[in-house]
Amino acid sequence: MYVIVEINGQQFKVEQGKKLFVHHIRDVEGGATVEFDKVLLVDADGEIRVGTPLVEGAKVIAEVVSPLVKGDKVLIFHKKRRKGHRKLNGHRQHFTEVSIKEIVA
Repeated sequence: MYVIVEINGQQFKVEQGKKLFVHHIRDVEGGATVEFDKVLLVDADGEIRVGTPLVEGAKVIAEVVSPLVKGDKVLIFHKKRRKGHRKLNGHRQHFTEVSIKEIVA
């Protein structure tokens, strides 16, 4: 059984027992339980239910493993040719690691 769920503007394919890195969720602590109710699709052993836009009564219950995880460094390089202009910036994206405990369909 798997579901497609929207978390912080991104869609994820979620199965029970899996771990995900989602965009940083503010004001949560490690070990806290989080519910995601924007379920777009449910596949229960071949029986597929597609929401319009959401599946009624479906939700995903997850536990926060680590509230703040920094991703790999992303480098952004700007250059204008023949002008001597070069600029290098970078950042590390913040993520929250969650573990899927239960899927209620």
